Amino acid sequence: MQDADKGQAIALDGTDLRIGIVQARFNAPITDKLAQTCLAELRALGVADKHIRHVTVPGALEVPIALQALATNDDCDALVALGCIVRGETYHFELVANESGAGVTRVSLDHEVPIANAILTVEDEAQAWARAEEKGRDAARVAVEMANLLDDLS
Repeated sequence: MQDADKGQAIALDGTDLRIGIVQARFNAPITDKLAQTCLAELRALGVADKHIRHVTVPGALEVPIALQALATNDDCDALVALGCIVRGETYHFELVANESGAGVTRVSLDHEVPIANAILTVEDEAQAWARAEEKGRDAARVAVEMANLLDDLS
């Protein structure tokens, strides 16, 4: 939910973290905004550019396989999934939204790596634009927080 109560903010430190980002190119102007704000927030939290791996894929359905490759082959402390699925006139929206979400979750659990899921699922482009900046920033914050939490728990 936009502008939801996210609880008490905590101090986040991304120094020395390695973050992988997978961005869907479908609805590129929106996903580019997600990526721009996510990258800016990662840098603000201390994540070095050299520790950020940013790749693009055609669409939301391809995001999980790229996340899986990063989880398997890279030394990422956390991953970020960026995309935008806009409801159309067919069942395709539900298929893409459900399957991409399930795939992201499966990769996270199978590889025990936190994934901040910022694949927007919206009714129209206006909703996507209204959420893009906040969700990109939130994704960075979630990735850093969860990477640090899992490190503390291990």
